[in-house]
Amino acid sequence: MSDLFVVRSLEEVRFWSRIMKEHSFFLRLGFRCEDTTLINEANHFYRTFEGIERRALAFTDDADPATIRQFNIEVHTSVCHIWAFKRKVLGLILTCQLPGGTNFPLLVDHVSREANYFRKRLEELNQGQLEPLHDAIIDENVFFLRIMADHAKFIGHLLDPSERKLVDQARDFSHDFDQLLFQARDIESMRPQSQTGPILSQFLDQNRVSVKSLRDFKKTARDLIDQCKIKSIIHPLLADHVFREAERFLEIIDMFEKSLTGKNNTWIHH
Repeated sequence: MSDLFVVRSLEEVRFWSRIMKEHSFFLRLGFRCEDTTLINEANHFYRTFEGIERRALAFTDDADPATIRQFNIEVHTSVCHIWAFKRKVLGLILTCQLPGGTNFPLLVDHVSREANYFRKRLEELNQGQLEPLHDAIIDENVFFLRIMADHAKFIGHLLDPSERKLVDQARDFSHDFDQLLFQARDIESMRPQSQTGPILSQFLDQNRVSVKSLRDFKKTARDLIDQCKIKSIIHPLLADHVFREAERFLEIIDMFEKSLTGKNNTWIHH
């Protein structure tokens, strides 16, 4: 179990510390040049999570569990701080104290939800108490379906309005994922009666189809942005960032499918 704890911890920290580092960069891009205090805070968080990512990559899977548990506690503290920073920024935007900035309130809320998810995962790992599989399937899908729905909305709003076909596609994905999210919340409220093998299996299959389509759309958009073939204000790193999160969701769906069919029990819980 210790080995699995180390492997899972490092895997989560490597993925999410990079995401937190990039969030700091995106937020900074959206601040006005006179917002020097916020820019400095964003730069501080960028350096913090860059350091965490570097340390996580330096550990090996046979690291001492006690060392990793301590590392998780340190990371947790930094994640709590970036979460508070994101909520502070959201408050400033919603009270009209940052007019002319380009961070959408929903984007700031979105990145704070991801910080909260990361924080909770670190707590669960250190306590050795990941959710039971059937609960995790529903909760993870509710979380990630909303993230994907948000991504589609951001892409639609950051593409140039003259990219009409791509804007329409982004809007279609937004609608599709909103519907999947409503379905997931219905299954969530029908718990525990809804937690049968066939229902959860169909739930995962249906979500996988849509996530794959969105992942492919994001990959195409990323490649077109890299080649400067479409008009947008999307930073190339943002295009890659949302693509990686869709890939992550697909990996999680696959892991759940294997755990559900008993082919693999990678979801640790007590």
